[in-house]
Amino acid sequence: MSENQPLCALVFLTSLFCSACSHGTRFVHSAALDADGRYNIKWGFDESTITFEVEVETKGYIGFGLSPTGAMSSSDIVIGGVLNGSPYLLDYYTDSNRKVHKDVLQSYQLLYGRENNTHTVLAFSRNLQTCDDNDKVITGSTVRVIWAFHAEDVGMSGPVYHGTNRGRKSLRLLNPGTSSSIPAGTAFFDLQNKEVPVPHKDTTYWCQIFKFPELKKKHHIIRIEPKIQKGHENLVHHILLYQCDSNLNKSEIDRGHECYHPNMPDSFFTCETVLFAWAIGGEVGFTYPPHVGMSMGTSIDPVYVQMEIHFDNPSLQRGIVDSSGLRLYYSPSLRRYDAGVIETGVWVSLYHMLPPGMQDYITEGHCTQECLQESLDSEMPSGIHVFAVLLHAHLAGRAIRARHFRQQVELQPLASDDQFDFNFQEFQPLSQERIVLPGDSLITECRYNTKGRMNMTWGGLSTRDEMCLSYLLYYPRVNLARCESLPEITGQLKFIGVKEIQEPVTTWPFVIKSPKKYSNLSFTEAMDKYKWTRKRGKAFNDIVRKLPMNVRCSKIGQDEWSIQGVIISPPELKSEKTSAAVVACRNVSGIQCGCSLALLLTACLLLILQTCLHL
Repeated sequence: MSENQPLCALVFLTSLFCSACSHGTRFVHSAALDADGRYNIKWGFDESTITFEVEVETKGYIGFGLSPTGAMSSSDIVIGGVLNGSPYLLDYYTDSNRKVHKDVLQSYQLLYGRENNTHTVLAFSRNLQTCDDNDKVITGSTVRVIWAFHAEDVGMSGPVYHGTNRGRKSLRLLNPGTSSSIPAGTAFFDLQNKEVPVPHKDTTYWCQIFKFPELKKKHHIIRIEPKIQKGHENLVHHILLYQCDSNLNKSEIDRGHECYHPNMPDSFFTCETVLFAWAIGGEVGFTYPPHVGMSMGTSIDPVYVQMEIHFDNPSLQRGIVDSSGLRLYYSPSLRRYDAGVIETGVWVSLYHMLPPGMQDYITEGHCTQECLQESLDSEMPSGIHVFAVLLHAHLAGRAIRARHFRQQVELQPLASDDQFDFNFQEFQPLSQERIVLPGDSLITECRYNTKGRMNMTWGGLSTRDEMCLSYLLYYPRVNLARCESLPEITGQLKFIGVKEIQEPVTTWPFVIKSPKKYSNLSFTEAMDKYKWTRKRGKAFNDIVRKLPMNVRCSKIGQDEWSIQGVIISPPELKSEKTSAAVVACRNVSGIQCGCSLALLLTACLLLILQTCLHL
């Protein structure tokens, strides 16, 4: 018996005790796992346990699993069905070669099962932390759910291969997003492309200006959802909605143009302030909390908006025509607070660069103490309340945290995702709103993997480029739109041996003058020419995180706070000091299998009392 097994037994007994005093599980969350609606799940959870109900169009077996990558290898799987009227459920796992093994520790508990002429339904539960190395710990991060089914039940020799009846989907099981329910009859309007021809190139940003409905009094937008043209789910990477200058030329309304293009009309450049962000995989959209809404209809509210759609077309398909967009629901029943959005993280630029061949590379975008001090002191000295966060990176992204500091001491992150999935990005509602005060600071920390890449990865707009951003939804609205940073370039060039650049700077990217080996190369070509190794990449990472940084501190519109453009050195920050007991046994879902038996017993008994007394 391993040293952790007595502890795990205690956790198991605790869950049984709490199950005895439970009144049953409410399946408050649901998802269709395949596009044809053949495989549907519902689930609910508490501090220690998660319970699923799966309904599948089959009379054979059902497979459900948790995967580290979305593939079959190294996955935690449960397989069950109804055979001759009796439900069954077995706990399996797969090794790195995708071979299926029956788990010695059967962590999943069958609750019930039934079938009719077309469908099978199974309900089962398990602890969030089972202390079984073959089971995946379920946290608030993204989870790759894999599914399968077969027309035959599991026989004596094990499950028959499922063939093409399989798939994967990323979900946040413990932080599943907002409800899509709003009052019946709520008015809405659409901001939608009208048969936009998508160029046959890797990346296209398409911008179009719209006018909001004219209203005689203030209203609140209470929900925004994507309207992605069917079949274009992988083409439309993200949609951003910006507020434009209210004096914009009316002739620009409903006019579309490629964004960031030299011939883009000047009026498009007045659209600076982010109002809303949606990214790939966010299927259900976002519903604002009952006390918050996006204001429209007053003198400071948006009149004209620009919708920016990022089309990702790596296979260079021709002849694509898109009519995707957003639907906005609004109501005259006002909420207490007006919502705002702050874009934080790394200022999108070529100066944000990642060396090739790195297993684990970290970049940091700072929303500095100086920016938040100036803007919030002026606008909202009592602070703002963050209620949702969208974490955004591209293909190399592996994990993101929106970190929060007060007086140089780190608090709990605003949001985090240790299993970031490029194809699943949506606003995470916070379980408890967080106050950001004047003088606080924020760091958006992104971890990347560039192991399979031969050249530098640059900050930029393409999916193959990188970003590191957090979009904070908050209230009450203040005059702060962007709070970002960018590492100073001189120190990055010095690392590879650059001594001098050609001046005056007349080209972009600018050109190197010396040393001779880089002479007449652009700085991007020089960075690619450098012989990167994993050791050099790590040393470069350590230096970049300590470099002075350019600060972006932007107001709504095109104005800036005085801190804009100032070069600031990263502050000396400290982690929050929390006792080992609290960290180890803060709740059963966070139990570390190595904590002491006495400590674990105390935490579990407290959980039993708290859970049962509140039922």
